Amino acid sequence: MTEDRWCLQPLLWCTFINLFRVTPAVDPVPLLMWSTIGSLWNLNNGTQEGHIIKNEELHAFLNPIFNHGSQNIVLFLQNELSVEDFTRYSPHNGDSKAFCNIQYFLDTSNSSLVLPAVDWRATNHLKDNFNWIKFQIYHDQEMELEMDPSKPNLIVVNLAPVDSMNNLKTAQTLANNDKVIGMTTNALKGKGLWFTGIYTALRPSVVISHSTDRMIHTGRQLLAMDSTSSAPHPPLNVTNGTNTCILFYATSLQLKVNGTLIDLTNETFISTSVDTNSSACSTTNATLSLKYSVQQNPSISVKSLEIRFLMRNSFYTGSARHWFTLDFVEIVQDEVHVGLFNVSGVSTPQEYSFHCQVVGTSSLYGAIFIPANKAAQAWTITIFEFQIQGFNVENNLFAHASDCTSYFTHAIWMALVTTLTLLYILTYGIHMIMHLTTNDRFDDPKGQALTVPPD
Repeated sequence: MTEDRWCLQPLLWCTFINLFRVTPAVDPVPLLMWSTIGSLWNLNNGTQEGHIIKNEELHAFLNPIFNHGSQNIVLFLQNELSVEDFTRYSPHNGDSKAFCNIQYFLDTSNSSLVLPAVDWRATNHLKDNFNWIKFQIYHDQEMELEMDPSKPNLIVVNLAPVDSMNNLKTAQTLANNDKVIGMTTNALKGKGLWFTGIYTALRPSVVISHSTDRMIHTGRQLLAMDSTSSAPHPPLNVTNGTNTCILFYATSLQLKVNGTLIDLTNETFISTSVDTNSSACSTTNATLSLKYSVQQNPSISVKSLEIRFLMRNSFYTGSARHWFTLDFVEIVQDEVHVGLFNVSGVSTPQEYSFHCQVVGTSSLYGAIFIPANKAAQAWTITIFEFQIQGFNVENNLFAHASDCTSYFTHAIWMALVTTLTLLYILTYGIHMIMHLTTNDRFDDPKGQALTVPPD
């Protein structure tokens, strides 16, 4: 492969810059597809400018592959990737050899498609939506597959994870991943297989703060802090055997017992080592059970831990609709001690999910977990960016969120009180001016002076 010749062409990177001009509503990831089969996608990529592809739309783009006779897909999955990475680490932007093979395949394949903005939640479920024969390959393994070309096959190639906080290391990792993509694709071509390659990621990568000329700004920027943290991780989902029935998300899940902090964020959302098998779902009740083996701190006397979120779906005649409520939270320590918390402020119509910036045991939070027994008083719970949905989950995605923030916030109340006070002063002043009266008698300079007798 004449790799250097393709590395010098900036066409792909310019295409990405032109396509991704509009501020995204959600965090997207790019998705690139190329196929050795004939022309599959008769689509002008420009029609996708500023549009974020959702789960249903992504499957519509994949339908030509499903409907084709030879259904073989090679899914190259990276831990994180953003459209900015194609400009930051492009070959013409330095000595990096990243994306050279990918650009070559896009330019030389029988058909190719570039989707610069795909909802990261759709790509997370991509590998689970194929009912095909699956093969898992990691970046450091040799590809020796014995597969039946007459049957649909899905080859998932897990690429080496990148660290967006280290530019030099990221560039090298992307270059190595590009080599893996090149070797895998060429090996399949050597076997004479017809296939479609897909390159995408599980979540967006970090937007480096000093790259202001390429950074996509979202939300208010006045006095805003620079973004130095990675994009959010996928939510935790619980299935009832076939479909997802509970979704749970948080950026931080922390407990404190007797002054000792236990951070469960990684086990719950990143490494997903948490056990959810005891969770239960029905049309009226749902229980999210999170079981952990606490091994973070040997000084902690807790050996096992279970957190239960008990939810209920009830019909209320006053509103003539069903409402989803989180009634109780339980912490089970070592399968013996059960701390029970009453939950205040977590309710929403059943068609919605519930979201709150901070929930926990503090009275300052938007939703409060109130200790209901003695065992619960030893625990402190803090959950940031809390979002949960226990009913009517569709397409493995959260429904529109009902936020815990009330309409009349502290700032609104302060503005209302100040405005009313000023209006009262203005009204009082106008009232005083309107009731001013003049004297009914005046001094006549030509006549006798007025005499005011003393009292």
